[in-house]
Amino acid sequence: MQELIPCVRPGDKTLTATFSHTFRTVLWLAFFAAVLAAWGMMYVMAVDMDLDLLGRPGAEGQAMQAMDPRMPMYMPMAHFGPLFAMWAIMMAAMMLPTMVPTLRSYEDLMRSADASWAGWLGVLGGYAIMWVAFAALIAGVQIALLYGGVIDMLGITKSHWLGAALLFTVGAFQFTRTKDICHGVCHSPMMYFLGHWRTGGWGGLRMGLGLGAYCVVCCWGFMALGFVGGVMNLAWMGLATFFMVLEKLPQIGHRVVRPLGIAMMIGAVAWAILPPITGG
Repeated sequence: MQELIPCVRPGDKTLTATFSHTFRTVLWLAFFAAVLAAWGMMYVMAVDMDLDLLGRPGAEGQAMQAMDPRMPMYMPMAHFGPLFAMWAIMMAAMMLPTMVPTLRSYEDLMRSADASWAGWLGVLGGYAIMWVAFAALIAGVQIALLYGGVIDMLGITKSHWLGAALLFTVGAFQFTRTKDICHGVCHSPMMYFLGHWRTGGWGGLRMGLGLGAYCVVCCWGFMALGFVGGVMNLAWMGLATFFMVLEKLPQIGHRVVRPLGIAMMIGAVAWAILPPITGG
């Protein structure tokens, strides 16, 4: 009996390569479309709250800012559900751009290891789960601070001293061992993949959860600073996103961590002394 030998035609390889390239393009386009959609939604929410790009309220925004959360009327910024949705969208807008180097690192393993697009989606999904969990946590913190009289309805601290203390704390965190460890993982995701490698979609999800946990600890301070200038301050959101992207860039990320910390601590001193000097 003649032995049957499977034959792979060159056209089949070309078709497979074309499909893979198309699928990759679609995934990346969907990724960046999600980022743009999140920023668009944040802009719409800021406009609805009568805030400009710097988070400064207009007449309606000032009226909202002065409201007591215990008033017998429905105010979205005084309820967990709307705040959680707002923070979850904010996490997508700010953190998805910082994940590009990580996803590119995983994509490189498709050529040298048994990585797959299912694993790529798993990494993205695990990372997103951790940041959505953080969104739930910080939304709860905002509710507690609001009803405790620490922040106003727009999420801004009522005391410039507290704002300065938070800014200084986040700046000082840039010099800690915890920041070094977590930033090391975020800055060099390939080393994490090599040390925690799992195959397939579920494997990617597990790695994404781990990477997301490190990223949350590394970047929590940038999110918490929303309570200094306003959680809907789009200019600060953009600047914080830029800083976090810089920290994760392979060539320069490790060089900007401490200078950013110094800048934030200097900003904290200015935040503390300028209002008494200027009278506002």
